Amino acid sequence: MSQSASGIVDMETPSGEAVDSFAAKLSGISADFRRWDVRRVEVLLDLPFSDLIHRAQLVHRQYHDPNGVQLSTLISVKTGGCPEDCGYCPQAARYHTNVENQDMLTVEDVIAAAAAAKAQGATRFCMGAAWRGPRERDMKSVVEMVRAVKALGLEACTTLGMLKPGQAEQLQEAGLDYYNHNLDTSPEFYGEIITTRDYEDRLDTLQKVRHAGINVCCGGIVGMGESRRARAGLIAQLANLDPYPESVPINHLVQVEGTPLHGTEALDPLEFVRTIAAARITMPKAMVRLSAGRREMPDAMQALCFLAGANSIFYGDKLLTTGNPEAERDKALFDRLGLHSI
Repeated sequence: MSQSASGIVDMETPSGEAVDSFAAKLSGISADFRRWDVRRVEVLLDLPFSDLIHRAQLVHRQYHDPNGVQLSTLISVKTGGCPEDCGYCPQAARYHTNVENQDMLTVEDVIAAAAAAKAQGATRFCMGAAWRGPRERDMKSVVEMVRAVKALGLEACTTLGMLKPGQAEQLQEAGLDYYNHNLDTSPEFYGEIITTRDYEDRLDTLQKVRHAGINVCCGGIVGMGESRRARAGLIAQLANLDPYPESVPINHLVQVEGTPLHGTEALDPLEFVRTIAAARITMPKAMVRLSAGRREMPDAMQALCFLAGANSIFYGDKLLTTGNPEAERDKALFDRLGLHSI
């Protein structure tokens, strides 16, 4: 394995570590999980399913309440009109979807939504905006929103796109707990999904967030037509961030008519569960979030994801512009599985 100064892992150069040695490390929970090249993650993903889930459970139980799930709520504070060309996103202005360009929500609207989320049991409130990055005139409203959410006793998270110098510091001063900025996929597959910004841009924003002292929420999307190796590449990139993200959302592509990825061949559900397990093993202390696509997942698949180490969900009726399981359905599933919110 080689790694550039920016932190991108070279997928084409395996470390040469023997599989037997790697398996031995996996069997010891006290092993050093800090360095993961792509080949090592591939070895994980190639394990027999029951062996992989067993290893993920061992790691999960060492670092987390095995039956505890953290609840987050996500709303869109600025919907539609984004200039980017992310192939999965219905908010891109260039695609013909049913998402219309809308004005930014008021601070009062956000406070009402955050209060409702807290009443439903959420502990973190996430605010997303369809921007390439926030303009300075937008930051005043965002800062007010963050402060208002914090005043309600909730953790605050934002996802605003690429940050300019000084903006992360403004968010930190307002009390922001988490900044979400996903890598989406592996470096090699990234250009198949997005062309209006590159991997270095994403890593640069993550570095700004870290330097400002804000926790990182960073994950990706699977089911976009990528190979298993590309999924391994995504997990390796995340696990090798220094430190790895405190929160890792694993999204299952929600296909929206009008976007380039609509009609992509569906991912095997067990492959998604494998990805959750690999994220848990390689980032043992992180909160691994079962994110977009959960509405389309049957209860049994969600149960396997929790078994594989997912311990956070987005909770509520909507994820930005796509649906999410209703709160009552989630409560019923938690009751059936013996899960509780944390």
